[in-house]
This record gives sequence, C-alpha cells and structure tokens, in this order.
Amino acid sequence: MAPAGFTQRESRFSAAETADRLEAALKAKGLTLFARVDHAAGAAAVDLPLRPTEVFIFGNAKGGTPLMQAQQTVGIDLPLKALIWQDAEGKVWFGYNEPAWIAERHGVGTNVSQIVTALSAALAGLAKAATEA
Repeated sequence: MAPAGFTQRESRFSAAETADRLEAALKAKGLTLFARVDHAAGAAAVDLPLRPTEVFIFGNAKGGTPLMQAQQTVGIDLPLKALIWQDAEGKVWFGYNEPAWIAERHGVGTNVSQIVTALSAALAGLAKAATEA
C-alpha cells in the first residue's frame, strides 16, 4: 500500500534498466537531471545491505517556479523526485509524490491547477516510459 500522495507502479524491467530508461526519458523530454542518488551504493559503502534503491532529482524551472511563486514552501518538495526500488520479492517499482498532493500539502491555491495537471501528466508519462516496453 502506497503512502498518501505517493503513486507507484511496477516495472517490467530490472531496477538498473528502469533507472536507465528514466534517465533517457528525462533527456528526451529536455528535463534537467540534477542528481541520481544510488542509496544501495551508499549503504554498501558502510557495509550495510540494501536492495537496489535510486532517487532521481529532476525538473524544469518553467514547471516548478509557478508553484513556488504561489507558496515558497513548495521548494522543499521541488525539484521533482522519482524513486526506483526493488522489493523483498524481487519486484521493481517506480514511485513519485503526486503534484496535487504537494500543492495541497503547501496550501497552493487553484490558480496553479493547470501547472499541477501538467506536472502530473509529465510524471505519469515518465513512469510509463521507464516501466513499460
């Protein structure tokens, strides 16, 4: 069961391939990839086990800035993030915080609803590109 405001979908690919597919989709959409954080590698560096777990931090100022103009605290949730992980059963997942949840969390008014809708569609498209053939 996903946490409130979090969307997840199962991937048809390994964690590494899902991550590489996401990176390719971000580049194809002209989005900036600010960071690709490999939590499993970090855990391994301190001799702790962790199944594949990566966070991507990405965005576009045109998409996020209007939300921060409406309520600057949104900046804690931007740039957008996606999480790719492998669960205990070996399934690979792609997840992200829903832009509508982010907007609600920060009390952003309805004057940015078109931006929220566009961000939601973009994230769904990225998830599909990374997880489906």
